[in-house]
Amino acid sequence: MRFAIKTRPEHQTWAEMREVWLAADQIEFFESAWNWDHFYPLTGDLTGPNLEGWTMLAAMAEATSRIRIGCQVSGMIYRHPAVLANMAAAVDIISAGRLELGVGAGWNQMECDAYGIDLPPMRERFDRFDEGVEAIVGLLSDTTTTFDGRYVRLTDARCEPKPVQRPHPPVVIGGRGKKRTLRTVARWAQQWNAITQDPADWLDLKGALLGHCADLGRDPAEITCSVNIRLDSDTAADLDAAVRSAAEYRDVGADLAVVGLPLRATPRILEPLADRLAALA
Repeated sequence: MRFAIKTRPEHQTWAEMREVWLAADQIEFFESAWNWDHFYPLTGDLTGPNLEGWTMLAAMAEATSRIRIGCQVSGMIYRHPAVLANMAAAVDIISAGRLELGVGAGWNQMECDAYGIDLPPMRERFDRFDEGVEAIVGLLSDTTTTFDGRYVRLTDARCEPKPVQRPHPPVVIGGRGKKRTLRTVARWAQQWNAITQDPADWLDLKGALLGHCADLGRDPAEITCSVNIRLDSDTAADLDAAVRSAAEYRDVGADLAVVGLPLRATPRILEPLADRLAALA
C-alpha cells in the first residue's frame, strides 16, 4: 500500500497548509498531497473561510519539488471542461509533471445556489461529466480536438502548451456510483477514489468497477484504487486508529490510502504518521 495526505482548505490559513505540504514534500514516504474543490467549508461554520483549490494547487506546484499534487476532486459543474483542461496543463507544467487530475460530477447544492451555478438532475449531471472527461483528455492529448456532444462542443480546439506528462496527467475520478461513475472510471481513469463506509462497502464498489472493466476490455491493474482515511488529531490513539483503518483497506486490496489530516495540523504530525504507516507499505 502507498500513502498520501490531504489538507482541507477550510478554516485554516494558506501559511498553515503550505507549511504542511512543504514538510510532506521532504518525506518520501508520502507520494502525493491533496486538497478539495469547494468554495464554502464543509464542516463547522459553513460561512467561514475556504481557499479555492486550483489556485492553491498552482502555488503548491511552485512551492514543492517532489510530491505529486492533486485536487480531490474538481467539480465538473464549476468550470467548462476546456477551461479546466487549460488549468490542468498549466499546473502540470508549473509542477514539472506532478499533477494528478482529479475530477467528479459535482454535488454541492448550497454552493451552486449561492453562486448561481446550475446543478442539473443526476442523469444530466453524469451525461455532462462523461462528455467533459472525454473532452479534457482530448484537449490534453491531441493537437486539436473536435467534439460534438450534447453539452460540450469543441471545434478544432487547442490546449497549448501541452502538459509535461504525456499523453496527459493521470485522471483521478472520485465517486461511488455503480452504473455511471464507475463505468467512466473504467473507460478513462488512472485512479479511482471513493469515500466508503467500511472495507465491505469498498469491495462491493470495486466489484462493480471490475465488471465495467471486463465489459470495456480494460485491464483493472491499470487503475489505482485509493481510499480516504480520517485522522482526527495528532494523539497516539487517533494515529493508531487511522493506521488500523488503513490496514483494513490494505487487506482487501486498496492500493493507496489518502490520510485526511485534522484541521490546523502542523508538520509535526507527519513523521509519527509515517512511522506508524510504514509497517503497511
